[in-house]
Amino acid sequence: MNTPATPADAADLPGNVPLGKASVYADQYDASLLAPLPRAPKRAEIGVGEQPPFLGADLWTAYELSWLNARGKPQIAIAHIMVPCESTHIIESKSLKLYLNSFSGTRFDSGASVQRLLADAISAAIWHGSAVRATASVRLLAPEDFARERVAELDGLNLDRLDIECDRYTPAPELLRAAWHAPAVTETLSSRLLKSNCLVTGQPDWGSVQISYTGAQIEQGGLLQYIVSFRNHNEFHEQCAERIFMDIWTRCKPTRLLVYARYTRRGGLDINPWRASHPMPLPRNVRTARQ
Repeated sequence: MNTPATPADAADLPGNVPLGKASVYADQYDASLLAPLPRAPKRAEIGVGEQPPFLGADLWTAYELSWLNARGKPQIAIAHIMVPCESTHIIESKSLKLYLNSFSGTRFDSGASVQRLLADAISAAIWHGSAVRATASVRLLAPEDFARERVAELDGLNLDRLDIECDRYTPAPELLRAAWHAPAVTETLSSRLLKSNCLVTGQPDWGSVQISYTGAQIEQGGLLQYIVSFRNHNEFHEQCAERIFMDIWTRCKPTRLLVYARYTRRGGLDINPWRASHPMPLPRNVRTARQ
């Protein structure tokens, strides 16, 4: 059985990152609460340089967004945020929660003003002082549209049906195997057994993952064991998705690959990274039952 990885110390993070620290909850708008974290160091660990072999984005859903209208009456919305994966930084999730909380006592003339402010502030943060080459997308869902929000599970043949033995709980890419001498296939597989832990606090992050590919057929039992092997791994959601992509890409060598992870919400936020080897339409951003 693998020994759980030790969470990073909060002192190892930039000083403006609130994760693992006591926080004051501001109720007046403050964009400085957003704490960017560079993507490059974790990407270097998995062999990704300045030109990643993937496209994609991080899809955030914020369920706890509220502000005051011009007359002081509270307004609410669900925010759908898309952060392009080519950005130099991600936003640390606790800092995003604190930033969203800062809207709660601030007056705005319209939801459109809130939307623009969110997009501008997040776009600036994910490039952290450099020129904004791809902006974050923000869409606000008004209460009258809440009933239209769907719940659906990820498409794909369910790997969890397999009766397998699992004894690896830190990432084990050697479990990935492909049928090199058989005809290539195109298939979509999914699992609800993805679990990792926060890089700093060690708190559990529960998720589902969808893997679509074209190439030598991936052995399903080994793939499920590999997904389970993240169970004691400490890494942020975006980094886990990229690690899964790179392990499959380098070991199974598909000609096309999509990895799409949907994590359950924590602090009123869920994070859903997707990475693809090729241009494709945005995956459907529909929450699963556990989200």
